[in-house]
Amino acid sequence: MNINATLFGELVLYSMFIVGGLSYYLGKRKTTSPKIATLIGVLLCIAPPLNIVYIIVLRLKSNVVPNKNMETSA
Repeated sequence: MNINATLFGELVLYSMFIVGGLSYYLGKRKTTSPKIATLIGVLLCIAPPLNIVYIIVLRLKSNVVPNKNMETSA
């Protein structure tokens, strides 16, 4: 079987957009720092099985409850 490097590159590029969007969406609800969650998700796109596992882990994590005291102190 012949594996084309261009096909792998396109897979990584497209998955960066998809996983980046999903990581940011889930990161807003599940973590306190969605930008770092997005960066980790995009970096894991280099190895495609890892990005799927990362999205599953974020999905299974419980939601973060916002702290109302921090909002009023600013």
